[in-house]
Amino acid sequence: MAAAQGLLYPVDMKGTSPEVIAGTAMEYYGKLLEESSSAPELFSIPGREKVQLEASLMRFLPLYREESQWKILVLTDPQDKTSVVALHLHSSWWLIDDVLKTTDPFREGLIQVETFAERIVLFVLNCIVFGMLERSLACDALFVPHSEKECAKIFWTRGEAVAFYTIKAKGSLCDGFTSQCYLLPVLDTMFVRRKSRRCGLGMKMLHDFCQTFTAEEALGLSCPVSADMYQEVPMEKLQDGKPEQSNEVQKDKRDGCISKTMASLDPKSATEEFKCEPEDIFHLQAHEEEHVVQMPQNKESKKRAREPPEDCEDPKHFRPLL
Repeated sequence: MAAAQGLLYPVDMKGTSPEVIAGTAMEYYGKLLEESSSAPELFSIPGREKVQLEASLMRFLPLYREESQWKILVLTDPQDKTSVVALHLHSSWWLIDDVLKTTDPFREGLIQVETFAERIVLFVLNCIVFGMLERSLACDALFVPHSEKECAKIFWTRGEAVAFYTIKAKGSLCDGFTSQCYLLPVLDTMFVRRKSRRCGLGMKMLHDFCQTFTAEEALGLSCPVSADMYQEVPMEKLQDGKPEQSNEVQKDKRDGCISKTMASLDPKSATEEFKCEPEDIFHLQAHEEEHVVQMPQNKESKKRAREPPEDCEDPKHFRPLL
């Protein structure tokens, strides 16, 4: 499907609700199982042979991190069933690239995720584009699906979604099992598509995050931070436990563009926690959120911060990033 055929892209369509999307997908899948003996339907993928639409190539993926009835019907690649080539939305199959497109001229720059259709775009960027299609083989990090009410912004440029970042709000619960809350706003996840990297999008999202919380004295940054993101922001690799800022970052600080104190939240065994094989994307389970403690604000509290808080079993180790 395409807007050029007189149709809008999924994110622009009205009436996009979880009930409608899930209902039409279940109805379609049920009919497909009943009519398995009929003539097969084919789906066109640019530059490749047509794919036969059969139930064995389809999966229902969870849209959100928490247990939910809302799932998306996807079509997997016949040559690699750990990879998705299309989504079933509005009674039609849509290529991944088309799900990320828009015909709305006002959808440009960083836009807050508010509608269900935008939640689908966030899911595709996170779980399919990053999780399956563009994730480096050397990268151990893998984001689980975001929560249903995750605070997120998508970066739109030239009619296409190319990046996103999410925030853990100050005061929000760290997980569903304890009463611990985030004591400062935390930049939780960030991703930029390969074709849009080295264009300053990572720096723009970091700047937007800082400007969103002008009243806060300190902001948090989740770890681990990938090597690609260090280059995107840009920053040098950690040396002696402290990141060396590039001239561009130092200049922005002098100009007042980024004046926040940033705390790097480095959970114990974070690399192992996020290790996941590509095929596990179909069986992702919600992981326990990290505990968050507030960054010390003065010299006296900095000395005390070296000791783990009594009420925190998994304390963070802070490294100033900005």
